[in-house]
Amino acid sequence: MNIFKTPEGYLFSNKALFYLFIPLLIEQALEFFVGLADSIMVASLGEAAISGVSLVDFLMQLLIFSFSALATGGAVIAGQYLGDNNVEKARDASNQLVWFSGLSSTLFMIVVLFARYLLIGILFGQIEADVWMNADIYLLIVAFSIPFIAVYNAGAAIFRTTNDAYLPMRIMIVCDILNVIGNAFCIYYLGWGVEGVAIPTVISRFLSAAVILYFVLDKDYILHIKRTLKHKFDLVILKNVLNVGIPYGIENGLFQLGRILVLSLVSTFGTMAIAANSVGYAIGIFSVLPGFAINLGLTAVISRCVGANDYEQARYYNKKCILIVFISHVIINIAIFALLPFILDIYQLSAQTAAMTTEMVIWHGIFAIIIWPIAFTLPSTFRGAGDSKSVMYISLAVMFTCRIALSYVIADWMGVGVFGTWIAMFVDWYVRAGIYVYRYFSGKWTEYRAV
Repeated sequence: MNIFKTPEGYLFSNKALFYLFIPLLIEQALEFFVGLADSIMVASLGEAAISGVSLVDFLMQLLIFSFSALATGGAVIAGQYLGDNNVEKARDASNQLVWFSGLSSTLFMIVVLFARYLLIGILFGQIEADVWMNADIYLLIVAFSIPFIAVYNAGAAIFRTTNDAYLPMRIMIVCDILNVIGNAFCIYYLGWGVEGVAIPTVISRFLSAAVILYFVLDKDYILHIKRTLKHKFDLVILKNVLNVGIPYGIENGLFQLGRILVLSLVSTFGTMAIAANSVGYAIGIFSVLPGFAINLGLTAVISRCVGANDYEQARYYNKKCILIVFISHVIINIAIFALLPFILDIYQLSAQTAAMTTEMVIWHGIFAIIIWPIAFTLPSTFRGAGDSKSVMYISLAVMFTCRIALSYVIADWMGVGVFGTWIAMFVDWYVRAGIYVYRYFSGKWTEYRAV
């Protein structure tokens, strides 16, 4: 079969995939760009400020990815119902998703607000006093955005299920631009500290949630939710949503927790290591940007195929999307390598910190091309089919044995330093890729149709 020419009668033409993936790519690029712009502006406040903000951002990413995973669970169930031509059930699944996301995220916000001092102490240990102060201020403010993150992710996932990625993209464009302008105004004009980044971030996230909620309440939209402040959970549908969303959420949450545990090791190497690690991550994340975007779309595509009980199409789109991710990663990493010296100049890092950052970004880009597409795009197919638990078990087992344990062995015991944590990450990618390939060819993932 020609992987580039979509067979007649298949659910998604090349044009349909293009219209799904390109907005997702732009949206993800904007999200990462805002993070990069934030880190550049915070860098003007000193390495203590950028270290404090980066530490909290790792904690926030834990919650963000968890609610994004929950949204994916709802989208998978809604997509499978649509593939089965059961629109009413698909709407009900969307309704359950938005309500559960909003309520659970509000509870998380309250916990973070009251336990933030304890969280910083437990997760990051003995950090320097000025880093601690910046982290505490930043977390106190951005914690209020947690429910907005959850609601936006739920709404955006619902629209992607119907192959409409343009609306979430347009919302993000406006909100991200306002975020960057607000950050620049508060830091450079008002002369604020880390709160100058935190407050505009909360406002932009509130706007994104409010706008996406407005559109998802539109009765003309195929997967609209009910206009009511009263809600009764449908336990059967909610269970299906959570059976996909919770394992993925646990996987993402503990994955981010594992990164935080590794970051606590990084923090023992000093402020220079923390700064190099955070800047390296902020830049290096662009090397897998196409993969992140395509994975979101692939899950929706596979869920529709599985809902129609057509696994031949599911395998076809899986192969095509992995190839697209590989080609995209080659292109974007060549661009990153070429622009890296100019990007590092903007950060105004010391020569030693810049050298450490360069090493991290280069190696991250190489492995992003070689192994990342298999390690992280392939499991998106499993999730779209409803096989979320096995992905969770594999991911967590590999993370704890490779990502965390090897980080301490290589970085600390072997004396490699902060780059040792990156070596452990690359080993993690190879191990999980091998296991996922085995599971794919075993065909076990085809036994988990959720509806």
